[in-house]
Amino acid sequence: MTKLAVSTPDGNFEAYVAMPAKLPAPVVVVIQEIFGVNAVMRGIADDYAKQGYIAVCPDLFWRIEPGIDITDQTEEEWKQAFGYYQAFDVDKGVEDIAATMKAARGIEGANGKVGVVGFCLGGLLTFLSATRTDGDAFAAYYGGGMNNYMNEAENIKKPLIVHLAGNDEYIPAEAQDVIKEALGDHPLTELHIYPGRDHAFARKGGAHYDEADANTANARTAEFFEANLV
Repeated sequence: MTKLAVSTPDGNFEAYVAMPAKLPAPVVVVIQEIFGVNAVMRGIADDYAKQGYIAVCPDLFWRIEPGIDITDQTEEEWKQAFGYYQAFDVDKGVEDIAATMKAARGIEGANGKVGVVGFCLGGLLTFLSATRTDGDAFAAYYGGGMNNYMNEAENIKKPLIVHLAGNDEYIPAEAQDVIKEALGDHPLTELHIYPGRDHAFARKGGAHYDEADANTANARTAEFFEANLV
């Protein structure tokens, strides 16, 4: 594990980096949920490194408070997390992801290809990265609020895979209908719905974790990244 320094016009922040056994390799930028770069996110980055990617997880809450690392296990932490979420500037977050991608391409052994994967808030940011950045492939898991940005779908230039929970408490049926209408027939987008699942069904240790559907979604993402990054 190492840290990557990322510079922006507003200041600098750090990203967690997990390196693969073999180089050169593509980069996968892992975008956090509302709990910061915590053990779950670092674990996901480590898993991508095992799959052969340089995995980079940027501290996107740095503008609020650097180094936030909490869990989803207590009510107090949930309150903290929602406070961070409400204070978070989505547009600045996407700019920080673009800066992370630029810095990650400069890591020794990076082959120039960059994918983005994100969960929850990170799912929304991944979708917006697909519409606003120069990445090569994007994987968004249950991005809350994505339906509010579907007017940007026409800006998608590289492949995008989206995973939605059928019974998502934060992305209701009406919101999902908006997403399906915009992305269902999009030539660069692959959309998967997981019936009966709730938000964050792929978060290990989470209240709604479903091992079977998490494994299915992750296998689809792995195949997607292999097709578009390797």
